[in-house]
Amino acid sequence: MLKLEYKKLHKVTSGETVEKIAKTYRLPVRAIVKENDLKSEVWSGQVLILPSPQGDLYTVQAGDSKALLCGSKENYEKKNGKILYPTLKVWL
Repeated sequence: MLKLEYKKLHKVTSGETVEKIAKTYRLPVRAIVKENDLKSEVWSGQVLILPSPQGDLYTVQAGDSKALLCGSKENYEKKNGKILYPTLKVWL
């Protein structure tokens, strides 16, 4: 699990995608999309705000549920949206 300490900025370079940026910073793709209100792909030169601390980052395992991870379905969906599947990185 990863504990985030502060917000960062990231300037997109040629060939980068949200998925690549998320992997670099070990963040959920959804967190970057939500923080920047992204509606389409990113472009070279765009500056993204990386998410602020929201707790621990966790990789979903088979058998995990929203309630198990965050105490309730509502808490999970507030932090992570409705999607849940193994290997997804989510905030606890």
